[in-house]
Amino acid sequence: MDRERLIEAVTREVLAALSGGVDWCSTPEQVRAVVANGADRVAYHGDAADVPLDMAQYIDHTLLRPDATADEIDTLCAEARTYGFASVCINPTWVKRSVDNLRGSDVPVASVIGFPLGATTAESKAMEARRALRDGAREIDMVINVGALKSGLHEIVRDDIAKVSDACHESGALNKVIIETALLTDEEKVQACHLAKQAKADYVKTSTGFGPGGATVYDVALMRETVGPEMGVKASGGVRTAQDVEEMIAAGATRIGASAGVAIVSGDEESDDQRY
Repeated sequence: MDRERLIEAVTREVLAALSGGVDWCSTPEQVRAVVANGADRVAYHGDAADVPLDMAQYIDHTLLRPDATADEIDTLCAEARTYGFASVCINPTWVKRSVDNLRGSDVPVASVIGFPLGATTAESKAMEARRALRDGAREIDMVINVGALKSGLHEIVRDDIAKVSDACHESGALNKVIIETALLTDEEKVQACHLAKQAKADYVKTSTGFGPGGATVYDVALMRETVGPEMGVKASGGVRTAQDVEEMIAAGATRIGASAGVAIVSGDEESDDQRY
């Protein structure tokens, strides 16, 4: 089946399910039904399909490389001021510096927690989150315990997310939950999204950018249909062009994680230095 016919076929299934009042991807059986039809991409037709002219407002300007220098963090923040990105997303050690750099601007600082493996304890993640929040972070991007999820230990995963959500909400901050889609089956992606929602997270997010794969339109649409219209969905990992951003937003993403933000919004994609 060619791409356009595939998208049309899956879209018909989605719209039919929605018109019948069905929570489309709320069960493993519904996931299997769509995947069994040969889907590797889906189209989401909701409010998010209205792609904005100003893409910067959707992009978390990101620099998470372990060898990122202070000068590079300063440049990242200066670019965020210039282009009006949704946030800068950096490792916890750079939170204070980034907050100082962005003081007086409307750009908040986001920091990653339990990154990139997600294999630390829930208590450790909550402490790490609270420290980043004390340093001035207003958004937290945490990695779930992927191994626990794949082991069916759902209470552990829910508690892991809930402890960080509680820490964030005590400070009026957002919690974005990275489920690392490339390591999960479709059923596990759906389960992870449900657990994040139950744990009162604000967003679900596709990827760390350090796993075996990044964001796909299929996964973004699957996540959007699972969490519903109120919760945020962040597409991150491998988003490098304006077309990538448009496709992710059309699929249901409300935030984009990208190290190529300047190249995307300036249209000079050949200059992308592929920082992450």
